[in-house]
Amino acid sequence: MDETALEAPAKAINDKVAIALSFGSSAAVMVLELVSLRLVAPYLGLTLETNTAVIGVALAAIATGAALGGRIADSTPPTRTLGPMILLAGALVLLILPVVRWTGETLRGGGNEAVFLAVAVALFLPASLLAAVTPMVTKLRLSKLSQTGTVVGRLSAYATVGAIAGTVLTGFVFVAKVPTSTIVLCLGGLLVLAGAALTVFFRGLKAASRPLALALIGTGLTLVAPRPCEVETAYHCARIEKDPARADGRILYLDQLRHSYIDLADPTYLQFQYTKDFATAIESRWPERSPLQALHIGGGGLTMPHYLAATRPGTKNKVYEIDPGVIELDKAELGARPGPDLDIQIKDGRLGVRSEPDDSRDLLVMDAFGGVAVPWHLTTREIVADLRRVLEPDGLLVANIIDFGPQAFLKAELRTVAAEFPYVALIAKPAELAGNAGGNFVLLAADQPLPGTAIRQRLGTTGGYIDDPDALQQFIGDAPLLTDDYAPVDQLLTPFPT
Repeated sequence: MDETALEAPAKAINDKVAIALSFGSSAAVMVLELVSLRLVAPYLGLTLETNTAVIGVALAAIATGAALGGRIADSTPPTRTLGPMILLAGALVLLILPVVRWTGETLRGGGNEAVFLAVAVALFLPASLLAAVTPMVTKLRLSKLSQTGTVVGRLSAYATVGAIAGTVLTGFVFVAKVPTSTIVLCLGGLLVLAGAALTVFFRGLKAASRPLALALIGTGLTLVAPRPCEVETAYHCARIEKDPARADGRILYLDQLRHSYIDLADPTYLQFQYTKDFATAIESRWPERSPLQALHIGGGGLTMPHYLAATRPGTKNKVYEIDPGVIELDKAELGARPGPDLDIQIKDGRLGVRSEPDDSRDLLVMDAFGGVAVPWHLTTREIVADLRRVLEPDGLLVANIIDFGPQAFLKAELRTVAAEFPYVALIAKPAELAGNAGGNFVLLAADQPLPGTAIRQRLGTTGGYIDDPDALQQFIGDAPLLTDDYAPVDQLLTPFPT
């Protein structure tokens, strides 16, 4: 008798099937992780905290599944559990969409913790089951102790390659080409088919009936679950809503936030206060309403390009917007017509600024957001220096900043901009400048003195304005300087109040 031999299962799988199962289950876990980040966005936004939490849940599921899978493989023949486990994982994947959507819609505007808990549970359970596949497949392929290292190493390697493939394909292909709901339904369906085939092979058709019934229930519930998106872009859950108080008014929502307002018949009508403050600064700087060379970082609904085209005919607007889906929505429903005076580039704003020639723009408009936070790489001293390079000597930078509470991020950004520009100012409501409230703040910067008197006259008593260096320094206090090496934007930003 060979003492190194192990007990062989009544039915076995060959090496290629074992590799495919390890590869596929690990790929499925990573697809689930990335898709879950998209599922929370309409209700929680996409912040560093939500990304970290979802990744943490996925890693916990992988660790739990690996440990339990190994224990189950030693106590119960994998031929009995492997197929039903994959089948059940697929059925649970098909339940993710209705669970998250109904929870999110029920608690919209509040209960963010419950929404995240629903996502965490919906991700954790199937991811744990899928992470248990590799230990079980390994047990099925072991026939001699002398082969343990080879079998474990090979299947672990293919599982890692599968995780890489799932990550790359989801990030670069799946999300860009098809809606999240399609990704989830296809993934769940593939898992159900694979699990059913293994179950029938090892145990017969009857053993697959209950998980199949659960999969059918999940698919049916998905079809009737509420949909938070009109359009699902590569980065956002987007929709357009009509303004009930204004026939031609349209509001662009990205995830859970109002991002832009456009009046289709009157682009000079500005609804949001920060866009009015943009206009105040621009009209004060160039009261003769001459055409401008304007560069916009962040497109959204293209409110300011439309406004400048209407109020300053001949203005050349160039827009860098990273999300092609938002631009397509602008074209379809918000009246965007790209051409010589409206050059829209699908490109990250920082890369776009880097490609701009020196002293080429009169006006720079910074209005790019990921949720309520400005993407960190658009906040640092390095990008501010690049903006100054692009701006003409008598040009103007206007930027939209959102913050609440102690306004730590706003103060850090003010210090960062002031480190590069000699003239800096801040527009906001008096209560916000006093530190008693939060919302949108408009930051101004230039190489030449700002038209403070004209801005104050246009603002009247409803708006606050600070341009005195000593007053700004007192407001900034000991806020940190943001650099590419140190830019904790998400940690400085006070959460949006619910």
